[in-house]
Amino acid sequence: MAEPNPLPTWLPEPVRAALTRPVRAWLTRGLLAGLRGVLLAVGTLSTNITLFVLFVVSVVLSVAGVGIFLVPLAALGVRAVADLDRRLLSQWTGVAIPSPYRERPERLGIWGMYRWVVTDPATWRDLAWLVLSIQLVGALLIVPAALIVYGVEGIIGVPVLLHFVLDWYGYGVFWPMDNVVKALLSWPQAAVILPAGLTLAPHALRWYALFTRWLLAPTRAAALAQRVDRLTRTRTETVDAQATELRRIERDLHDGAQARLVAVSMKIGLAEELMARDPEAALRLMAQAREHSGLALAELRDLVRGIHPPVLAERGLDGAVRALALTVPLPVDVDIDLPGRPLAPVESAAYFAVAEVVTNTAKHAHATHVWIRLAYERDRLVIVVRDDGRGGADPAAGGGLRGIERRLAAFDGTMSVASPPGGPTTVTMELPCALSSPRTSPSSGTA
Repeated sequence: MAEPNPLPTWLPEPVRAALTRPVRAWLTRGLLAGLRGVLLAVGTLSTNITLFVLFVVSVVLSVAGVGIFLVPLAALGVRAVADLDRRLLSQWTGVAIPSPYRERPERLGIWGMYRWVVTDPATWRDLAWLVLSIQLVGALLIVPAALIVYGVEGIIGVPVLLHFVLDWYGYGVFWPMDNVVKALLSWPQAAVILPAGLTLAPHALRWYALFTRWLLAPTRAAALAQRVDRLTRTRTETVDAQATELRRIERDLHDGAQARLVAVSMKIGLAEELMARDPEAALRLMAQAREHSGLALAELRDLVRGIHPPVLAERGLDGAVRALALTVPLPVDVDIDLPGRPLAPVESAAYFAVAEVVTNTAKHAHATHVWIRLAYERDRLVIVVRDDGRGGADPAAGGGLRGIERRLAAFDGTMSVASPPGGPTTVTMELPCALSSPRTSPSSGTA
């Protein structure tokens, strides 16, 4: 059944059809932004004032020594609330607000915790945010919501009704409404006030998010320091991972292909000795040597494929991911939009990251479908792998996802995992890179 068109019937049908979806989206966006603004305002006014008082009292009590215990607790409470605001505003407005806090050192005592909190500039920026956010929520969050409520009040005729019930009442510019005409004029006023509130609410919420990012995001110096620390840490992890990989390759060669080649050499030597005395036994040994050489060749091919798949070198990331999708025992939809090829190391890291995620999905997710999307956006290779499985994936638990993080971190890449219990699971990976040669394979399709 077709949904009823909410626009006036006196409008021409093409106009009504054209305006229905934009008007509905505008209403939804405005009402949702107003509700979110109220929730943020209530949370801010109820928690930030309390946290500010606790933090200031804790700092003052530091003189007496008690604050050494209280300041870290108060600061961690502030950070928890600030992180919640960062996450909500990022989801609701698209304004990303990274966390600026220094990484917590291991094995900190009471004094170490105090110094870690007090010497972090982000702690004092949080304190400023507590104060200023209390001042701004009224203008940026409460006013648009109040306009929406006030406009709805006028649209549904509350002022007209109250004019006949109460002796003194007003609406809009008429205080009091001492006659019916003024009461009826509440409708045209509401027709202006409500759209104003609906239009203002999303913008006000975004302005509040931009203000929050100004105070709560890392400064340029802090962001640079964080990146240096991260690159230093990931470089160490990458060196360790490369050393582990080299040991694995050495072990595979020693226990696999090398052992088989030694066996081949021994069998050929025995066959040479038996050639004159027992030609049939020599032929059997040669057949065994040929079989072992074939197995050794297959193992070498598997080893090379694990280091750098030939399909990746020949067909690029586009073709390699499509070929990978054909080997997965699940339906896989592949959507790739790459105007060129990344450099070989980045291409290899991206391929093996996709392979690891898809393998984990096939083994553990109990999924029935997988979606893979690769695109190039803002000088970054963006990879999204989604499945309809049971969810619950957690990189912190280690395993394959943690290995992917290390692999991507070597190229200053990132990975985020959204996997609520019950699913679905979405793994988003980003690799900063430049594209070189133009693509020769098709851009999208289904494998």
